Amino acid sequence: MQFGEIRIVAVLGAGTMGSGIAHVFARSGYDVILRDVAQEILDRAHATISANLDREVKKGKVAAAAKSEILARIQATTDAARVAGADFAVEAVPERLELKRAVLGEADRVLRPEVILASNTSSISIATLAAATSRPDRFVGMHFMNPVPVMELVEVVRAPQTAEATLATTMELARSLGKTPVAVNDAPGFVANRVLMPMINEAAFAVMEGVATPEAVDAVMRTGMNHPMGPLELADLIGIDVCVDILDVLEAGFQDAKYAACPLLRKMVAEGRLGRKSGRGFYNYTR
Repeated sequence: MQFGEIRIVAVLGAGTMGSGIAHVFARSGYDVILRDVAQEILDRAHATISANLDREVKKGKVAAAAKSEILARIQATTDAARVAGADFAVEAVPERLELKRAVLGEADRVLRPEVILASNTSSISIATLAAATSRPDRFVGMHFMNPVPVMELVEVVRAPQTAEATLATTMELARSLGKTPVAVNDAPGFVANRVLMPMINEAAFAVMEGVATPEAVDAVMRTGMNHPMGPLELADLIGIDVCVDILDVLEAGFQDAKYAACPLLRKMVAEGRLGRKSGRGFYNYTR
């Protein structure tokens, strides 16, 4: 499907990433079908999008009168059949291979044959996910950064099967959202997480081994390396569980123990210290 023919976008999954993706598509004038399995998840996504729009209105990035129009473009549903009306679809469920395969297979069965199906996966092979569908040439990675309404980058990931027309359409679509798309080839972690996750992992080892406190590690990277956010602050924003999932994909994909998740990260997941979303990670967000 050509870029100019895309009017309705389905977002599959209404969690942190899915709600952010729905937000930016609706803000850019697209009608959005936001699909998840439970109404309570959809209700939470609506509240999050509304609050984020309020923030954008206060900053002057969105006109106050536009908020209700943007929200009206998002149609939330638990009915998989509603996805059939989409001209483009983005999967944004948690980073678990079998879950993604199930969601993508379901979408593939109801979408029109010419529609491009994308995955927001942050690390899983696009070729592997494409194999769960009947449209490998119209399958692509579309990896948004968190928080989606703020971050500029979209990694557009092509598998060997991805058609050039699919890549070109997805790049244009990302640009229409005000994003900067960067095309990369399929490999575990792509570029963003292949580089980022080892840094977060080493930062966690530095804390575990008593080299420095989380505050000190982050201060070094912010002030010495000019990073806007320290690696452990960023880990809390991403979610400690998500970081561990991605490190597991990298370790398995490359068969290299250098990507093995730091034991401290695994301990934090076991304790429910997942970062901002749980109220505690390397930092306490409940105060």
